[in-house]
Amino acid sequence: MRKRPLFIPVIAALFAMLSGGMALAAEPMDGRTFDEYTRGKTLFYGQNGEKYGAEVYLDDRRVKWSFLDGQCKEGFWYEEAGQICFVYEDNPTPQCWAFTKEDGRLSARFENLPGATELYEAEDVNEEMICLGPDVGV
Repeated sequence: MRKRPLFIPVIAALFAMLSGGMALAAEPMDGRTFDEYTRGKTLFYGQNGEKYGAEVYLDDRRVKWSFLDGQCKEGFWYEEAGQICFVYEDNPTPQCWAFTKEDGRLSARFENLPGATELYEAEDVNEEMICLGPDVGV
């Protein structure tokens, strides 16, 4: 009886994985890749089919975030331990995310509390990110 070489089933399994038989998880973006993708853009994010917020990505890793309520928070981001962490003017606690690029758009998973928040880059939002000035009293 002649034995089949082991490498043939292994090659077939690898081909099935690469051709869509099994989805391979996207690797999290590093700081350089994230900066190249986001710098100079305003990205809108969604969650479960609903609008979540928008962020403007400026030079020098500066950002401006809004929940699309007219209130904007300025901050900055940095890379740490394979995550992209944001610090905003009203909260010194870093908000760390794992960003991946899937199907041509970003996906973001909140790492401070895994499983709590997963966002995706929304398309065709038809909305502007508006930042109103500070409240002024009379």
